[in-house]
Amino acid sequence: MKNAAVARNYAEALLRAGEAHPGVRMVETFGSLLDAVAGAMQADERIGAVLESPRVAKTTKTALLERALGGVTPPEFVRFLQAVVRRGRQGLLGEMAQQYQGLMDVKLNRVHAGVILAEQPDARLEKQIVERLTAAIGKDVRAHFRADGGIIGGVVVRVGDRVYDGSLRRKLAVLRRKMLTGE
Repeated sequence: MKNAAVARNYAEALLRAGEAHPGVRMVETFGSLLDAVAGAMQADERIGAVLESPRVAKTTKTALLERALGGVTPPEFVRFLQAVVRRGRQGLLGEMAQQYQGLMDVKLNRVHAGVILAEQPDARLEKQIVERLTAAIGKDVRAHFRADGGIIGGVVVRVGDRVYDGSLRRKLAVLRRKMLTGE
C-alpha cells in the first residue's frame, strides 16, 4: 500500500511537469516515455540490475540516464528519472507508469473498455464501436478488442467494473430460463 502511494506521488509530480507545457501534448509524451522506461527495465534485466544495484553509485546511475536519454527525451523527463534514482525509488517505475496512466486518463476524460466480439473486427467496425461507446459514456473511449467465439454473436463491453453483455449467448440463456420457468 505504501509503495502505491509513493508511486502515485511521483506520477502526480510528473503529470504536473507535463501540464507545465501549454499547447504541447507533453502529458501524453511523458506517459509514453515512462511506460517505455518501465518496460525496458522489465524486458532487459541488465538495465534493472544496474539501476537497482546498491553497488552502482547514484551519481553513476544519473549520469547513465543523462547519456542514454538526454538527447532523445525532454530534459524534464530526464531530471524526473534522476530524482527517482537519487531517492532510490527506481524499483517503483512500473507502478509509477500504471499510476501515471490512470491520472492521465482522468485528466483527458478517457476510459478504457474491453470489447469482446465473436470474431476479430475490421477497422470500420472498431471505429463504429468506439464512436458509439464514446457517445453513450460521454468520455473518450480507448477500446481494447478481443475475439471469443464462445459468445456466439453480439458484443460484451467492460468499462471499469461495469459489464454490458449484449451477447447472443446471454440472450439465449435468458430465453432458455424464461421457457423453463414459464415467465
